Amino acid sequence: MRDNCSWRQGRPGRGVNSVKSLRWTAGAALVAVGLSACGTADPARPAVASSPESSSSMKMGGHSKGVACPEPPRLASPPRRVVTMDGGAAAVLQRLGVADRIVGTAAPDFFAAFTGAEAAALATIKVLDPGQGNAEAVIAAKPDLVVGSSPYSFGGFDGTPTVDQLAKAGAKSLIACDAAQGTMRNDIAVTTTFIKQAAKVFGVEQRGADLVAQIVASLDKVKRTSGKPVRVLALSTPPAAGQPVTARGGTGLANGVITLAGGENVAKDALQDYASLSAEEVVRRDPEAIVVISGFSPSSDEDLLNAIRGSSVLAGTTAAKQNRFVVVPQSILLSPSVLNGEAVAKIAEVLHR
Repeated sequence: MRDNCSWRQGRPGRGVNSVKSLRWTAGAALVAVGLSACGTADPARPAVASSPESSSSMKMGGHSKGVACPEPPRLASPPRRVVTMDGGAAAVLQRLGVADRIVGTAAPDFFAAFTGAEAAALATIKVLDPGQGNAEAVIAAKPDLVVGSSPYSFGGFDGTPTVDQLAKAGAKSLIACDAAQGTMRNDIAVTTTFIKQAAKVFGVEQRGADLVAQIVASLDKVKRTSGKPVRVLALSTPPAAGQPVTARGGTGLANGVITLAGGENVAKDALQDYASLSAEEVVRRDPEAIVVISGFSPSSDEDLLNAIRGSSVLAGTTAAKQNRFVVVPQSILLSPSVLNGEAVAKIAEVLHR
């Protein structure tokens, strides 16, 4: 199998943009630092781990303790000039019928999960920054409202504008944020709350209610088997022999999506976005299915899947023996999205096939 260094280098020349490559490299470096300090007195309880997505140059990936959730803005009238800090936020406004107010967006790679006419419509939105949202570019667009699906888009990522910077420039901020940080997430309430907040700001509350109802209805249609939940391991990097496995913990949207799909996150007892499990502990917890989180690796989804599938660390698990893997884009698994229901359905299909 590949070692971590060769995997981080990826395969240049495959059409992967430099933003993703930077995202991966910086995150992988953080992992190396974080994992060197990982350890726990109780081997059955995962340690908190730094993540390949949590550095300031990485994409969305949930929230950690200490990130404040600001109140939704109060505007005298619906905003007319809006900047979205990521394509996921832009898609929410598109579904609410107010995309004509968007003067630009950052992080357009979130559009990749969309198809058909919706994808075509989103592709017409002006891209201010292909990365996280440079403060200068955002402010230069003269927005009266800036919307993002992660609080890290507001000063948490390098170069992004803070709420105070935007306020001084005359712009309010609407941020999707999980008020129940540090607790186990078993639903997608952060998404439905964000949609309702956005609908209220734009004065289209009924559209927001209809969109939430549509998403809830899609969850109700997901086919699940009765009985015990299927044990699931969710990770975005191929485990390396001799190193801990960095997996998604019990907080954050991914745990909620997995739960709604009829799964049980084997690292849910780590009340952080990430957990560090030893190889022995992974085998002991024996995941029956593995969710491969794409969107961070500079290589293709297929290469990432094959690298994780071929890991010797996972070879003894039921998931590997039964070849039960599913690839889900980080943009609809880790961040509030109108496609969170599709992420649930995608995982459920593999869990209950």
